[in-house]
Amino acid sequence: MLTLKVEGMSCQHCVKAITKAVGDADPLAMVEISLEQNTVSVESRVLDEARLRKLLAAEGYEPAPSLT
Repeated sequence: MLTLKVEGMSCQHCVKAITKAVGDADPLAMVEISLEQNTVSVESRVLDEARLRKLLAAEGYEPAPSLT
């Protein structure tokens, strides 16, 4: 599972937007988002870190370096 620290997430709209973006790219991906810890964790056979970062950037979020 790839986990990225993502600043700027503050509400359920953020969670829905990120979950939808990841799901559109990989419908089988597992997504876990923690607003409290500012993390997005994704398990996917399709998405690598670079592609996940691009998806997050397209939604307006800037991820920090990878935690895992």
